[in-house]
Amino acid sequence: MFINKAKDGRCNLCGKNIAAIRIAMGLSQRQLSDLLQLNGLDIDKNAIQRIEAGKRFVTDIELRCFSQTLGKTLEELLTEK
Repeated sequence: MFINKAKDGRCNLCGKNIAAIRIAMGLSQRQLSDLLQLNGLDIDKNAIQRIEAGKRFVTDIELRCFSQTLGKTLEELLTEK
C-alpha cells in the first residue's frame, strides 16, 4: 500500500529547507508570505507555518513559486539534508 508521506511522517520534503532558507535570509513567515503574494501565489502565514512543520502538502505550482521567490533551485528545496 502506498503511503503519501515521507519516512518521518511529514507531508512534504521541502518544508525544512524552506524554513532554513527563510531564516538564513532573515525573513519572518509573514514577510515570506507577502513576497510570495507579490509573485502571484495566494498563501498566508499560517499555510507557510504548516508547510515548514511538514503538516501540509505542497503543490508543484507552489513549489515553483517558492523556488523563484527564494532564489533557489527546485533541487535545493527538495534535497533532504
